[in-house]
Amino acid sequence: MGFTPTDFIWFNGKLIPWGEAKVHVLAHGLQYGTGVFEGMKSYPTADGPAIFRLDAHLERLYKSAELYDLAIPYSQATLTDASLELVRANKLEAAYLRPVAFFDAATLSVWTKECPVTVAIAAVPTGKYLANADAGVRVTVSPIRKFDNSAMPAWAKACGQYINSARAVNDAQRRGFDEALLLNSQGLVAEGSGENLFLVKDGSIVTNDKDASILMGVTRASILEIARDLGIAARISPISVEDLMTADELFFTGTAVEVTAIREIDGHVVSGGKPGPVTRRIQDTFNQAVRGQLPQYRHWLAFVRQEVGA
Repeated sequence: MGFTPTDFIWFNGKLIPWGEAKVHVLAHGLQYGTGVFEGMKSYPTADGPAIFRLDAHLERLYKSAELYDLAIPYSQATLTDASLELVRANKLEAAYLRPVAFFDAATLSVWTKECPVTVAIAAVPTGKYLANADAGVRVTVSPIRKFDNSAMPAWAKACGQYINSARAVNDAQRRGFDEALLLNSQGLVAEGSGENLFLVKDGSIVTNDKDASILMGVTRASILEIARDLGIAARISPISVEDLMTADELFFTGTAVEVTAIREIDGHVVSGGKPGPVTRRIQDTFNQAVRGQLPQYRHWLAFVRQEVGA
């Protein structure tokens, strides 16, 4: 998922031209990965573009920052307004937004107490994260393990943590797969390099939880709610590699991948090599929800312009 430059980036409190959003090479966040970020999407709706679960994403940004002693010098309300303003200013409909807060340049010491905090939000036209998403993707169980929560809590979304994901997905794609699945330190399934995992067994869905060293995904939580509303039973449980191989269906969830079926894992064909019926049902409901087509989920949407008739 490459990006096309847009006109503006929100940078430390104001909109500036894309090309002026620059950071010093000695920024602590560049040197040591000391930053936190989010990924969010806006979708076209009948009432104009709307950002999906903007509040939940920003709440997680602040929780991640608190964990790393990073004091974001703007309120959540300010970043909410900035996100909406950015989509408007760049005249976007379907967009991917990347808020990031990081320790800027002040020291080459590992400690961060002397560093100012820089905050930016970028918004770009969205594209497919995984090229084969519509037909379902091919994945491999990675030889690279997911870091343990005791080292870095995986439920936080911190910049430096993603070098683990980059190693895993680079290895997977070199070997001809679309994506990697990482095992945790116990040898159980954690998640994809940038996605949560669900399996379907006998019409019910199963996903793992915080103690499996996973990011507590906003889309994951939304899918659990959608499944409940659809009358699909859901269970939170550890997932083994054997569970993957005996599952009726498998799918990823995440801001970038949305709901994406897994059609093959290490040569083992899942659901006849195509998205299964439970996956399709959840996927279709999610796609309608993010586009404002289902009234019961409109509270998940932050509308960029004033709603029609409001």
